[in-house]
Amino acid sequence: MSWTELIAAIFGLLCVWFTIKQNLWCWPTGIIQVILYIFVFYWARLYSDAILQVIYIFLQIYGWYNWVHKRNQKQLPVTTLSRGNYSLYALGILIGSIIWGYIIKRYTNAAAPYPDAFIVVTSLVAQWLLAKKKVESWHLWIIVDVVAIGVYFYKHLYLTTGLYAVFLVLATMGLLEWKKSLGSNLLNWVFSKIWKNKLKDSHTGRQCTVVKIRGWRTALIDTPSGQRISSTF
Repeated sequence: MSWTELIAAIFGLLCVWFTIKQNLWCWPTGIIQVILYIFVFYWARLYSDAILQVIYIFLQIYGWYNWVHKRNQKQLPVTTLSRGNYSLYALGILIGSIIWGYIIKRYTNAAAPYPDAFIVVTSLVAQWLLAKKKVESWHLWIIVDVVAIGVYFYKHLYLTTGLYAVFLVLATMGLLEWKKSLGSNLLNWVFSKIWKNKLKDSHTGRQCTVVKIRGWRTALIDTPSGQRISSTF
């Protein structure tokens, strides 16, 4: 353990905690963390991880800008990927890990090249999705943390191993927190898409409200009682 690793771990914890709370301080604390970990991983011959930290610097800046830019207009909401996009990302992670692991194994003396490559590729995708506030980013972070715990323990980076064990817990908390936020956003979206038009039911003569969502789901609501008379749901 070194002082560099200790300080990096502290900033790493702060970064994840702020991320869970959707607080902008996650980005500056994250930048400090990744700069310090460039040296930690280079000294441990985990070259893929060291390169990853360099890339992280730019992704952190992008994420910071994206959150601030969207917040100035309207807070960037938590959203989810379609099944098709999720599958494409998963396939990209698999292919990217194999290719990068082969390159690192062939041309360097890196320790654990393939697991290290998997951590790098999956982390990049997770960080990209995090900047977009996709809930699936936490799925990937959980997977990364599990693999990283084994790799860093193998390389005797015990403080970083403990950090990633904490990351695993925080990533699980982040997933639950963002899912809750996703549910709230979905409810707000539904209400924002509702179009109401009051009219009289031709059969009963009662005052009714037509509720129309996304142009194809409709319901006929009795205005005084709030009872649904008919619908296409």
